[in-house]
Amino acid sequence: AAGNLGAARERYEAGLALRDRLAAMEPGNRQWQRDLSVSYSKLGDVEVAARNLGAAREHYEEGLAIADRLAAMEPGNSEWQRDLSISYNNLGDVERAAGDLGTAREHYEAGLAIRDRLAGMEPGNCRWQRDLSISNTKLGDVERATGNLGAARERYEAGLAIADRLAAMEPGNSEWQRDLSISYNNLGDVERAAGNLGAARERYEAGIAIGDRLAALEAGNALWQRDLWAGNGKLGQLAEAESNIALALTHFRRAEAAMVALVDAHPDHPGFARDLGHVRADIARLS
Repeated sequence: AAGNLGAARERYEAGLALRDRLAAMEPGNRQWQRDLSVSYSKLGDVEVAARNLGAAREHYEEGLAIADRLAAMEPGNSEWQRDLSISYNNLGDVERAAGDLGTAREHYEAGLAIRDRLAGMEPGNCRWQRDLSISNTKLGDVERATGNLGAARERYEAGLAIADRLAAMEPGNSEWQRDLSISYNNLGDVERAAGNLGAARERYEAGIAIGDRLAALEAGNALWQRDLWAGNGKLGQLAEAESNIALALTHFRRAEAAMVALVDAHPDHPGFARDLGHVRADIARLS
């Protein structure tokens, strides 16, 4: 994995060098300026994956500076406005990973403000609606991490409302169905943290019902199988908290089955083996 990141970094750095020269040759060429911003963002993505948060921040800030200039030059250009919102979200992700939740919130709120305007301008644009749902979810994550469960619930509910509309519009769109499942799980986490175990169970069950359908459609999809592991793990922990050991074991064994399938398909993946060990420890503890 480290080798793959190194190779990706080399490719993106070569692309950045070329785009930097082009942008310097013709500063008034807005498309070349945008290309340069995209190159900085891609390098930032690589550094995030490598856990080099300082380097990621530098690249994202360079990309943001360009995106901000372009958006200011053409406020009516919706794609450039969206680029700016993505830059804010990227920096929010870095600050959240670094533990600076206050700064993360500021970046996410700046991105949300842009996406709220875009979605309001064109309510039928599904991409902008999904962007708005994602921004609400990111802010919900920050509020939950800081213990503001009421604010987190509001953000997650706003994201869920959009995800629900999109999923209803295109039942065959698996990505939007998964978005809805994640929204339910986020709200389940909030209710569980607030001690509302019944409400948490309802949210988790709604999320895992979607996950079951997706996994049945494509048993080899690692992402969906891992969702099943996570969803059943949450329901197992909830049942254990309610002293329903039989139900907890049922969910933990379902989580185990999902993870066994992943380990069999990806034997060299250390994370899958680790997760399988965790759920088997839960089963052993309760058996």
